Amino acid sequence: MKRFFDIALALVLTLPCGIAGIFVSFFIRFSSPGSVLYWSERVGCNNKNFFMPKFRTMRTDTPAVATHLLDSPDDYLIPAGRFLRRTSLDELPQLWSILTGEMSFVGPRPALFNQDDLIALRTKAGIHKLTPGLTGWAQINGRDDLSIEDKVALEKDYLEHRSFFFDLKIIALTVLKTVQSKGISH
Repeated sequence: MKRFFDIALALVLTLPCGIAGIFVSFFIRFSSPGSVLYWSERVGCNNKNFFMPKFRTMRTDTPAVATHLLDSPDDYLIPAGRFLRRTSLDELPQLWSILTGEMSFVGPRPALFNQDDLIALRTKAGIHKLTPGLTGWAQINGRDDLSIEDKVALEKDYLEHRSFFFDLKIIALTVLKTVQSKGISH
């Protein structure tokens, strides 16, 4: 049921997100040298790595670490970056990862390949068995403001209580939080 829902919703969103993506692409192309897309190596289901597309919000010389680990993350943002992150428009290309089955609409956000502490805690809690999501329970309960331990605790809660209706609630709350730009620090 979850996979069918993911595919159906992704297909419905392809046209409007594709149109928005064209405008975002031009915005990035004219504000910063480099490619429009950034393919980030992430950890997926059962700790298998995959490459997740995002619209590029950072300079091409940005180190491949979580944003919160950068000394001055704002120094690496391209002119369009802050707006794209605040509105979560940088996430639109992840529809591709949902269609290919590497991601779902709801699940834990995929960790970067080098976030060893997060990967270890998720594996210990059994969260690594879940398909990563575009959004998740931790995303709507703090996003960038949460410690790794708090994220994993919320993801464990999702693992234990997941259902179709819980996913719908998370999607609805994600839309609300995105419109309000809550919990986004970079």
